[in-house]
Amino acid sequence: MKTTSSRVSTVKNRILTLICLLLFVQLSAFAPSAKDQSIQIALLLDTSNSMDGLIDQAKSQLWKIVNELTVAKCADGKKPNIKIALYEYGNDGLVASEGYIRQVSGLTNDLDLISEKLFALSTNGGSEYCGYVINTSLKQLEWSTSTNDLKMIFIAGNEPFTQGTVSYRTASVFAREKGVVVNTIYCGPFEEGVRTSWKDGADLTGGSYMSIEQDRKTVYIPSPYDDRITALNVRLNETYIYYGKAGASKKELQATQDKNARSYGEANAVERAVSKSSHAYVNSSWDLVDASKESEEAITKAKDEDLPSEMKGMTVTQRQAYVKQKADERKKIQDEIQSLNVKRQQYVMANTPKDEKDNTLDAAMIKAVREKAKTKNLSF
Repeated sequence: MKTTSSRVSTVKNRILTLICLLLFVQLSAFAPSAKDQSIQIALLLDTSNSMDGLIDQAKSQLWKIVNELTVAKCADGKKPNIKIALYEYGNDGLVASEGYIRQVSGLTNDLDLISEKLFALSTNGGSEYCGYVINTSLKQLEWSTSTNDLKMIFIAGNEPFTQGTVSYRTASVFAREKGVVVNTIYCGPFEEGVRTSWKDGADLTGGSYMSIEQDRKTVYIPSPYDDRITALNVRLNETYIYYGKAGASKKELQATQDKNARSYGEANAVERAVSKSSHAYVNSSWDLVDASKESEEAITKAKDEDLPSEMKGMTVTQRQAYVKQKADERKKIQDEIQSLNVKRQQYVMANTPKDEKDNTLDAAMIKAVREKAKTKNLSF
């Protein structure tokens, strides 16, 4: 028979074991997990009269920024989900009672939509209320509640950070509550941005403050691999099978955004092609290949009249075989583009002048993302 002291010791050991298990469960909840881990970025752009250069940089550098995000890896080697939102502010053409701001797009993984909205932006006016637009984006966007996700706001402009009826300090408190890091990009001299509170606006949430030359043109370095990647992009487009009421128009939008990227030069078009070969470029709302990865029912439920001519009248079995064929072709093309891009990046880095690697929107954003990614166990 056990003594009283041995029974007490046994009970203590069991209690200690239970406490350890509870602590493990609690700590596990806070440790970054690769499952469904996300990167959410809201880009807040000043579209007042003086900001034509900033908008031009955003248009020309979108795909370079996306490509940097696609390199991110979770702790177990998986890829995080990527969503981008877009706001404009400081434009006199916007509603005064709403702080001269507008949500151009909510958080989305529809990169063609972001590109379309970005290319539609124009400058006019204005009154730039930084605190107001930050606060509004925090309220309106569907920010993740997970502490594992990297959530960042990038606000760019050139007027004092203190303007408007909503204090940037108030917005910063709200951002901290949501776990969102605010990064500020002043379009002008670094010290002037410090004096006008842009640095303070970043410091309050542990974000990065940067200054850029907004009128600086993006310089693209052509590489020996560009022509092949461009040719592969044409073949890649042929693997998309539209479906649904908006399918055909979304397929046309894809081609339009190819043209928009090309308007900044062939090298920029190559950046977009690289993005399209990555996991971040998802079009399950209108493309059967992507949709079938989420649910096989997408193939069977698609209405015949909403499919491209080559698929009309197909049986379910024929549809499945056709989608698989296109999926296999796409995978092969995407793998080749990614492989070529590794060599391309090495060539571009070796041939880019040092003074062209800094002081632009993409460089500022990429630097800030890399620094904060470490806190979420994301690596590049």
